[in-house]
Amino acid sequence: MQLVVARVGRAHGIKGEVTVEVRTDEPELRLGSGAVLLTDPASAGPLTIETGRVHSGRLLLRFAGVRDRNAAEALRNTLLIAEVDPDQQPEDPDEYYDHQLMDLDVVTKDGTEVGRITEISHLPSQDLFVVERPDGTEVLIPFVEEIVTEIDLEEQRAVIDPPPGLIDDQAEIDSSRDTENASAKDDEDSSGADA
Repeated sequence: MQLVVARVGRAHGIKGEVTVEVRTDEPELRLGSGAVLLTDPASAGPLTIETGRVHSGRLLLRFAGVRDRNAAEALRNTLLIAEVDPDQQPEDPDEYYDHQLMDLDVVTKDGTEVGRITEISHLPSQDLFVVERPDGTEVLIPFVEEIVTEIDLEEQRAVIDPPPGLIDDQAEIDSSRDTENASAKDDEDSSGADA
């Protein structure tokens, strides 16, 4: 099975190094020296990692055969793809590979169907599930412990405990209307008391 583990960013310096946007929880395993990665577009690779280092909080890689800034810049936006055994599991039992989470049914704690995971979006601050609802609309669910309370791979489902307004826009609208109505009623009551 193939997994996207990084995206090449801009060139760094003049000796062929590139910044990378890491898309794996195991960069030391997937992006270590000597790793051979497939690419998208395929014409850019395969690429063999020669060296890697962290500079100002960013991972920098140098690939075999990429010796100058122009060659490094030509790789910009290339996806780096690792070949992974589909039965392999992350070391941490609370971590999952994207392919394990794709197509899971998403339900609330009370069993209400929300939809199906169609994509996992990796943002700098957190990961998000892109969930397609039965009506075809999409909702974004932050993949954090407070909201995603259970991942059951055997049952092929993710259980969530969403805060008000996350999956039901109406709840937020209703609560703001209730607040407005209560304020208006308080205003009427206080103006009636003065009369």
